Amino acid sequence: MTSYNTIRYEHDDGLLRLTLNRPDSLNAFTVEMADELEDAYRRANSDDAVKAIVVTGAGKAFCAGMDLSVGDNVFGLDESQEPTLADMQERPVREEIQRGVRDTGGRVTLAMYDCLKPIVGAINGAAVGIGATMTLPMDFRLASEKARIGFVFGRLGITPEACSTWFLPRIVGTQQALEWFYRADIFDAQEALGKGLVRSVHAPEELVDAACTFARTLIADRSPVSIGLIRQMTLRNAAQPHPRMAHDVDSLAMFYTSIGDGKEGVQAFLEKRAPQFTGKASDMPPFYPWQDS
Repeated sequence: MTSYNTIRYEHDDGLLRLTLNRPDSLNAFTVEMADELEDAYRRANSDDAVKAIVVTGAGKAFCAGMDLSVGDNVFGLDESQEPTLADMQERPVREEIQRGVRDTGGRVTLAMYDCLKPIVGAINGAAVGIGATMTLPMDFRLASEKARIGFVFGRLGITPEACSTWFLPRIVGTQQALEWFYRADIFDAQEALGKGLVRSVHAPEELVDAACTFARTLIADRSPVSIGLIRQMTLRNAAQPHPRMAHDVDSLAMFYTSIGDGKEGVQAFLEKRAPQFTGKASDMPPFYPWQDS
């Protein structure tokens, strides 16, 4: 997929700006948008020219949730299916399960989770339902003063999706996650800041520039291999049942980076100069990935 209908893919000097681009519909989420976002994240992950990603919405909203105006099953699911957990766990996944049962937001989330590049969200307005949950796999979330966020699934009689029951408790704690899920209220940027969901709050006209500037600070003079491993180690190791498993991965990561970009990093430190790293995120050490996605 080289062009998109529902998002903008704009790359400049190492920074990719992904913009949800259905402003007339408040960037409401559709199956087409899910397909395009999944493709965009995987495309960015395989492109060594992309070092970091900033995500925002066109117009006055970030994403107002699933587009409920479409016909049939508004979530894009095949109601003729009677899926079981065994169906979900089959490998390879059957097409009718992949396209007719798997949560569309979850497919986007897993593409974000697999990504080796830092992802920074610029929540410029309403972020409701999938508009809120799609921000959770991002490394950082910056919000406009006008941002309004809501995990509103309970109001619709459905459940949280996009792997949000895995991510949100890790970000704000189980108690706060459950309160937001149960209440299904819309809350403002200051509450999101106070509860640790967002990193900072900005004037609307300053938000995207602040997010881009911040994203560039994460990758300046950094090894793409080191950054990619750090991201994956932090996401995956934190969920391991015993620190020994993290130690195993840490050991391999340290070994391979120390004989790669680490040599240049040490030499640059000793010579008091900026490092010139040559490693590429597309050329990860042979032990990666160390577990199934």
